[in-house]
Amino acid sequence: MAEAVTTRLRVGIGHDTHRLTAGGPLRLGGVDIPHDHQLVGHSDADVLLHAVTDALLGAAGLGDIGELFPDNDPANRGRDSGEMLSAALDLVHEARYRVVNIDAIVFAEQPKLSRFKPLIEARIAELLRIESEQVNIKAKTGERVGPIGRQEAIVAECIVLLETS
Repeated sequence: MAEAVTTRLRVGIGHDTHRLTAGGPLRLGGVDIPHDHQLVGHSDADVLLHAVTDALLGAAGLGDIGELFPDNDPANRGRDSGEMLSAALDLVHEARYRVVNIDAIVFAEQPKLSRFKPLIEARIAELLRIESEQVNIKAKTGERVGPIGRQEAIVAECIVLLETS
C-alpha cells in the first residue's frame, strides 16, 4: 500500500446561485451595491459570501454551508452572511488552518462590478482577518445568455487555499 502524502496546504472550492427579484440594493461580498434588483434567499442571499464560506469549509474538510446553516432553521432567516462566514472561519481556525488566499468570480449581467471590486475585496479580507491583497474578485457577464444573461440569477464561484497554522 502506498504511503499517505501529507501537506500543509488544503484547497477548497465554493459555488452558489441565487435568483434576482425587483428591489434593491444588491448585496455582494458584504457590500450593498446600488441596483434595482436584489438576491432572493433564506438568509440575506449574499451569493459571494456563501461561495467563500463553502470554499473555506470544504478546504478544511468541515462540510458545507447548508449543513452548518440549514435553510429550514428559523434562526438563519434573513441572517447576515458575514456572520456565517465569520463562524465558518472560527471553525477553520479551530481545525488549525489559516487562509492563504481567496480567488472568486461573480457572474452577473448587471450591475457592472468593476468599481465595487476593491470594496468587496476589503470587506471579505476584513471578515477573514487577512490582508486585501490576499483576496481577488473577478466579475464576468453572461453575455446575455442563460439565467445570468437574462438577469434572472447571479452566480459566484470561489477557490481558497489554506495552510496549517
